[in-house]
Amino acid sequence: MIESFVNAALAEDVGRGDLYALVEPSVASSAKIIAKSNGVVAGRKYIDTLAKLESFEITWLKDDGETFLVGDVIATIKADSHTLLRCERTILDMLLHASSIATLTRKYVDLIEPYKVKLLDTRKTRPMLRIFEKYATRIGGAVNHRMGLDDSLMIKDTHLKTIDNLASYIEKARAVIPFTAKIEVEADTLYIAQEAMKANCDIVMCDNMTPAQVSEVTAFRNEYYPHILLEASGNISLQTIVSYAKTGVDAISSGSMIHQANWIDLSMKID
Repeated sequence: MIESFVNAALAEDVGRGDLYALVEPSVASSAKIIAKSNGVVAGRKYIDTLAKLESFEITWLKDDGETFLVGDVIATIKADSHTLLRCERTILDMLLHASSIATLTRKYVDLIEPYKVKLLDTRKTRPMLRIFEKYATRIGGAVNHRMGLDDSLMIKDTHLKTIDNLASYIEKARAVIPFTAKIEVEADTLYIAQEAMKANCDIVMCDNMTPAQVSEVTAFRNEYYPHILLEASGNISLQTIVSYAKTGVDAISSGSMIHQANWIDLSMKID
């Protein structure tokens, strides 16, 4: 899957061929990838695949998950000039995209680390980039939420509109979904959260609740259903995540670490 993704990314940029190669002969060359801002490296797995496919040599001075500062050399590359220049943009785009997500994710993770709460990503990813973007959040320190509708059964508010009896639905679901699949119910009020727990779900998502409301759900869970996991979600930002971490939930999910990540600054310099 990674190989297919990398091939498609390169083909998108190269098109029918690099016009530069029609003019100049290929010569031995080398380059450095240099940081022009601070961040966290992500993307090595994909770029290593590109190196194998295009037969160039890359030496990493910073590994996935390691931090870098302005001026740091992240990697060096050796290749013939045609290959190096043909792959330059694809290398940088994959590294920039993944590292930018990992960098923002690390900021979230560092904030909630004292509270032993897991940070989860969401399905709010760019079309066809879910695996790549969720890989980047994982490198940044997050834990992947479900990859798709087949991972676990999440009953959202839109689903609840079609369900007459939640307990009966969950009972029927247990008989047909995979044995290892969890059932999560989205709740935006204490009452719905209580009903979900009574219906024997595995996880309750406290969606768009205030920290005070989430704390009420946590207190109820702790007293009556301590085996059920709690997740807080909904417009959670760097400014508010600590207040949610303090509520006692098991996890906090946020799509912003992907869709709010601003690109860091990296460049490739030919020696």
